Amino acid sequence: MAAKLKIRKGDTVQVIAGKDVGRRGKVLEVMPGERRVLVDQVNMAKRHTRPRPVKGTRGAQISPGGVFDIAAPLRVDNVALICPSCDRPTRVGYRVTEAGKVRVCRNCGKDMEKS
Repeated sequence: MAAKLKIRKGDTVQVIAGKDVGRRGKVLEVMPGERRVLVDQVNMAKRHTRPRPVKGTRGAQISPGGVFDIAAPLRVDNVALICPSCDRPTRVGYRVTEAGKVRVCRNCGKDMEKS
C-alpha cells in the first residue's frame, strides 16, 4: 500500500536539497508509491528523441526529433511545502474540523486548503 503524502497536485513547493536548492515550482504530479513528486521547471533533464512517423498516418506526418528538456521527479523529502498565507516553506500539520481533516501550516497556524 502506498503511503499518503502531505503534498498534493497544484501545491507550490521549494527544493531544500540537491542541485536546484532554493527553487520554487508547482507540483504537476504526485507518485505516492515511489514517494516522488514532479515539479514544474525544476530538476530538468535532457531527452534525446529521433524523428518518428505518427501512428495511423502511414508516415505522412513525422514527429520532430531533437533534444528536449523534461522535468524529472524529485524525492518528496527533498521538497518543502510553501504556505500560501505566510509564503514560507513549512511542515504540514492537520486539524480536525466539521468538514474533516484540514492541512495546517506549522509556522502561522492557518489552513492551507484552497478556498
